[in-house]
Amino acid sequence: MDRIFFALGSLSAGIAVAAGAFGAHALRARLSVTDLAIFETAARYQMYHALALLAVAWAYQRWPGALAQWAGWAFVIGTLIFAGSLYLLVFTGQRWLGAVTPLGGVAFIVGWACLAIHAMRR
Repeated sequence: MDRIFFALGSLSAGIAVAAGAFGAHALRARLSVTDLAIFETAARYQMYHALALLAVAWAYQRWPGALAQWAGWAFVIGTLIFAGSLYLLVFTGQRWLGAVTPLGGVAFIVGWACLAIHAMRR
């Protein structure tokens, strides 16, 4: 499981770097200031949680257990929902997607709580 989370974290970090560069160079002239800020928020939180997946991989290898797995999957789901909804909002203009974004934030919080509890139990 640690290899899966490490691979997913690495892949997500690479995508976040590419998204950040794309936003900074290709989208700067095409998006409003507001949409560019939304896009940058998505890339930033994707990177934070890519790094969190690397931490989960380390924690799972050191202290295997279900809560570490829960944390990893919560970070994956949170990234898909949080960053994904923001990327889609910017590209499609569908503002209702902003109502979905907090669900990804909840998944992030669940992941961090699982990781903290897991570490404290070990």
